[in-house]
Amino acid sequence: MNSRLANSITSLNSVAMGDKKADLVLKNCNLLSVYTKEIIPKTQIAIINDRIAYVGPDATHTLGPQTTVIDIKDKFVSPGFADPHLHIDQFVLPSEFAKKALLCGVTSLFSDPIDVVSVTGYKGFQEFLKLGEDLPIRIFQVVPGGLPVDAKFSNSKSLSLSQEKSAIKHPHVLGLGEVFSWTKVTLREPKTMKSLSTMLECDCIINGHTAGISGKKLNAYVSSGILSCHEPINFDQVIERLRLGMWVMIREGSIRRDLKEIIPRILSHGTFLNRLMFCSDGLNPLDITKFGHIDHCIRESIKLGLKPIDAITMASKNNFDYYNMGKDLGGIAPGKLADILIFDDLKSFKPVKVFVGGKLVVSNGSIVTSIKKKIIPSWIKKTVKLKKFSKNDFLIKSKKKDVLANTIFMETEIITKIGSAELHSKNGYVSASFDSDIWKVAAFDRIHGTNRHSIGFLENFGADIGAFASTWSFHENDMIVIGSDDSDMAIASNHIIKNQGGLVVVKSGKILASLPLQFAGIVSTDSFEKVLSNFQEINNSIVDSGCKFPRPHLIPLFLPFLALPSVRILSGGIVDVKKRNYIQPIN
Repeated sequence: MNSRLANSITSLNSVAMGDKKADLVLKNCNLLSVYTKEIIPKTQIAIINDRIAYVGPDATHTLGPQTTVIDIKDKFVSPGFADPHLHIDQFVLPSEFAKKALLCGVTSLFSDPIDVVSVTGYKGFQEFLKLGEDLPIRIFQVVPGGLPVDAKFSNSKSLSLSQEKSAIKHPHVLGLGEVFSWTKVTLREPKTMKSLSTMLECDCIINGHTAGISGKKLNAYVSSGILSCHEPINFDQVIERLRLGMWVMIREGSIRRDLKEIIPRILSHGTFLNRLMFCSDGLNPLDITKFGHIDHCIRESIKLGLKPIDAITMASKNNFDYYNMGKDLGGIAPGKLADILIFDDLKSFKPVKVFVGGKLVVSNGSIVTSIKKKIIPSWIKKTVKLKKFSKNDFLIKSKKKDVLANTIFMETEIITKIGSAELHSKNGYVSASFDSDIWKVAAFDRIHGTNRHSIGFLENFGADIGAFASTWSFHENDMIVIGSDDSDMAIASNHIIKNQGGLVVVKSGKILASLPLQFAGIVSTDSFEKVLSNFQEINNSIVDSGCKFPRPHLIPLFLPFLALPSVRILSGGIVDVKKRNYIQPIN
């Protein structure tokens, strides 16, 4: 936030009374009031510096010779939208994401940079905070609350309790991010409970992740001070959480889309909407280009029967009420920061103008403010600590001619189960079977320089390629390599080392597509447009070659993700998540 209300009250008071003149007045506004659920015509709004001083029918007393007056011409005016939970440490730098979010009317982002921390620790967290500052969008951060996912297997870096205490002193760090290993709470794991207690003592917010939890366990979780969740996928889960005093962020993003399962039942039940919000949980470049951001949530919800004013309230006021920031943001009223959207109508919800802190940042579909490129330290672009690969690095030994392999069977891009396959060995090494759709899959520690790795088998991938490799995987950030050809697997791995991160597709020794992710191996330093193009080429090259899944980029992203059943692969081995033990690749 640019200014503190405490330091602004004299000037705001003076402008409201007409004793001092406004910097900007918007007139002839159809004001969407999130406080009274009404549209107030012919409203005038007077702004000084970055805050609103006056809202009413006549602001002429605030006009002076230096006041800029904009006639809105009876267009609709609302507060800026917010995304209360997303991961912006994905795909593009915050400055590039900000451009697309602002065009969608999103003026505030609540970021959980869990993957930056899992790769780079506290030092990287501090650098990422800098990347979110001095932008024409408000970016608030939380301390990641889910690391390590499972200390027995996890390879990720995390923050110590003392580092968490230091982090929350930063004015843009609001508390603890999603605590998704909820068993740590219900089993009262000491570090987790101490972290929760520290946050509560400091009057910080704690975000939740309650997938698969209900009843007494959910009660225990909520009683531990965790009051929000973005994981409910149906009405029954939403209402159980609302009844326990939680806030629910209805997710509509690139991983899951839950609006259509929730909104109609919410409306038929007559549920209070004051603790409901929209969130994306993260957006890939194609989705934000094709669908939009929180504006998309509003449009879809209205199609499902929600009133426009209620959708606007869920997109604005409710978010800031949850984060205890209602005195500054969330509505258009005296004293509030002047984050204001102007719409032609209540159908498209694409703003024709966007003001942040009283400054025009978007006009007629274009960014009209400068966004400075940040300096990125060189060390954070050197996180792929691996030696050059050869095809021999992907060999699996066996003295038997025929072996029974345990496979990671892909049911979807995200969901796995244990499978089995008969494979043959040649010259003492087990081969993948392209004809049977059995692939090799490998995980390499690329963060700590340990050379730790594991190799197993993947089933039901279906693409006619030689290799697919990625350094971006949720929270563990091993380099994952899927392949039918050992030489192509080595080429893919070496290409990623050269780029210091990214995704790559290889066939017959040739690079088919590449998406460099130079920042910590998970974020590109390229422009949004270049990343979008590369992202599409990655997916298209795999899908067009016969992959069984429409979003193949998610496969290496989720393969090491320990928060989901059933089988995962990390550099330490293949893991049965529920049994919490390792699985051998060959029986």
